[in-house]
Amino acid sequence: MEGFKITDHKGFHITFANEVTVSVQFGPGNYCDNRNMSYDEPREKTTLKSQTAEIAIYESNGTWLTRFCPVIENKGDDVSGWVKPDCVLASLLWAQSLNKNNIKAYKKAYKNLEE
Repeated sequence: MEGFKITDHKGFHITFANEVTVSVQFGPGNYCDNRNMSYDEPREKTTLKSQTAEIAIYESNGTWLTRFCPVIENKGDDVSGWVKPDCVLASLLWAQSLNKNNIKAYKKAYKNLEE
């Protein structure tokens, strides 16, 4: 179901009509400027700021898509860290543009690269 979700006082998820979700996290434990922050600190603040974020992109069935996103530099993982705002926006637009056919094509191309 498309919509927004706040996650543990340190980020958000946005799910598009195509059932692809982008997770944007910038709190303690995430690969971002606030990685070493105390886990209690986001709950004590009214505003949490960071110049970078950790993002992940996945389908509603749990299949990770992050590594297929052309604007993400480190493609070897299910999440990408220390991402700047421009890359977050480009990743959101890419995720929103996906459909079943181009998801299959990305998966096939990636599989061929691994072989």
